[in-house]
Amino acid sequence: MATDLIITRATFADIKPATRLIATAFEPLDVCRWLVPTDSDRLDVLERYFTIFTEHAVAHGNLHLAGDGQGAAVWLPHRGAKGRTAPEVVDYDLHLAAAVGEHLDRFAVLEQHFDARHPDGDRTPHDHLALLAVHPDHQGQGIGGALLDHHHAELDSEHLGAYLEAASKDSRRLYEEHGYEDLGTPITLAGGERLWSMLRPAGWRAAR
Repeated sequence: MATDLIITRATFADIKPATRLIATAFEPLDVCRWLVPTDSDRLDVLERYFTIFTEHAVAHGNLHLAGDGQGAAVWLPHRGAKGRTAPEVVDYDLHLAAAVGEHLDRFAVLEQHFDARHPDGDRTPHDHLALLAVHPDHQGQGIGGALLDHHHAELDSEHLGAYLEAASKDSRRLYEEHGYEDLGTPITLAGGERLWSMLRPAGWRAAR
């Protein structure tokens, strides 16, 4: 397992390989196949899309890397009056359109769902796990759990929650094991693909 895994905070020099890793891990997911139906385009579109978030996390949150790039986690703070909150991405709509091109309508639908579910940082101070990915060659080795534990230790020390959207049943099970609970009913896309909004309450570790 990943008990001795070294986790580091990424710099801008790490953005490209980290984003490629994330896109590679996400590419087979049903949600991503709905977002980009054409197999030949999917990986490149996802990489451009995820770059928006990895760049933003290095500047205003945390991009954590596991080992030699076997896994990555993108965290953005939404802490309201309790602390710092990541600013909005400047000209986000323009960046999104440039990244996803002809697939913009589907990405816009997904993000409308995300925006409707995301907890308010003033009422529920939290960090948003925007992306968690483990390279397909290294899945099932505890790397995702190690990345979660690494940042949860900070959140627990500050009595802060965490929020995410799980894109598969497998990832949902992993998150449940680490204290996340469903926040409402699943998000269901036009093709029947589902995602789960999940919240890890502040103080979850102490309450166990």
